[in-house]
Amino acid sequence: MGSDKKIGIITQARTTSTRLPRKVLMKLDGKTLLEHHMDRLKWSGLPVFLATTINQSDDEIVALSDKLLIPNFRGSEDDVLSRYYGCAQKYKLDVIVRVTSDCPLIDGNLIKDGVEKFLAAGNDAYVSNCLIRTYPRGFDFEVFSFEALEKAFKNAVEKPEREHVTPYIRNPDKNKNLQIIDQVRPASAGKHRITVDEEDDFKLIQLLIEKYHLADKKADEIIEFLERHPEISKINAHVEQKKV
Repeated sequence: MGSDKKIGIITQARTTSTRLPRKVLMKLDGKTLLEHHMDRLKWSGLPVFLATTINQSDDEIVALSDKLLIPNFRGSEDDVLSRYYGCAQKYKLDVIVRVTSDCPLIDGNLIKDGVEKFLAAGNDAYVSNCLIRTYPRGFDFEVFSFEALEKAFKNAVEKPEREHVTPYIRNPDKNKNLQIIDQVRPASAGKHRITVDEEDDFKLIQLLIEKYHLADKKADEIIEFLERHPEISKINAHVEQKKV
């Protein structure tokens, strides 16, 4: 990417999800959802780091990341902001891409484009494709500087700011110089949902991976497929995203 900055993707994972426990370790086509997720992140060409919790229940996630040769960091379950900060600090990252591991069909190519936008804009930028919802949930990423993460870590006090990592960073009242850059599609596909929070989400992903063999298809190809098959999107259309 032509930058001397150390750029890394940090994905967060745990087994104690309240709605679908151990979801990232559920298997499709012989691979865990976490492995599908990691495979597709590699398309970005960026190093990937896994931030999990100190809970004994997440020993399996650490073992899997070790097997996949993905460096990991263990921190607080609830203070995810501190977990991200600790991970970024440990691996000396200058630029952080935040993703979540419940997105097994995430597209590393979108992330690569987002990082290039960030580098072109400079350190006071925040790049995301999920503030304006034109991509399905499941392709979400955010890009920001270590300095922005450190400022949030030291100053954020509200529970949502600690639990969801970036609300403090992208708050214009707290970061007046922040340049927010939205990565949007010309035609919105925000109605589709390919993230895994509940059993019906898993059923949809199972169809996409095991029946229709879309595990190696790019975001636009998956979106085009869902547009052609609205009956599949209906499987999990009722699932509501947790509010920040």
